[in-house]
Amino acid sequence: MEEKRRLLLEALEEAKKAFEKGEVPVGCVIAKNGKVVARAHNRVEELSDPTAHAEILAIREAASKLGIKALRDCEIFVTLEPCPMCAGAVALAGFKKLYFGTENEKHGAVLTKFFLLEEYKIPWELLRCGECSELLKEFFRKLRREDDEKD
Repeated sequence: MEEKRRLLLEALEEAKKAFEKGEVPVGCVIAKNGKVVARAHNRVEELSDPTAHAEILAIREAASKLGIKALRDCEIFVTLEPCPMCAGAVALAGFKKLYFGTENEKHGAVLTKFFLLEEYKIPWELLRCGECSELLKEFFRKLRREDDEKD
């Protein structure tokens, strides 16, 4: 379990990069045999691309580096429960297992709102990371403050 926590904390470092750029702070790490093969953070605003979620970017990087489209020998670590788009990508990539740090109350597609991975039988685990949750809360508090200042 120590290794899983370490990899989730690496994903959290990616989320912090997104936070600093004004992106929704979500980070993702993909590992094979405990070694990181890809990492990414949200870049939706930076790339003006609604699909530039951390999971999608990391999946593309891992598939490219490994030269395969099926990531069956890999595990994916994300700071936030994936949305429907990302859960679909996780399922289609065929990951060995998904780990995430906190629930996604609004768009969660694994545990909270939708249950997309059940049909694909992709195992998952919530690792409950207070830091993942707090970083998101801090981001949205900051966003609300900025919106209030504009009014």
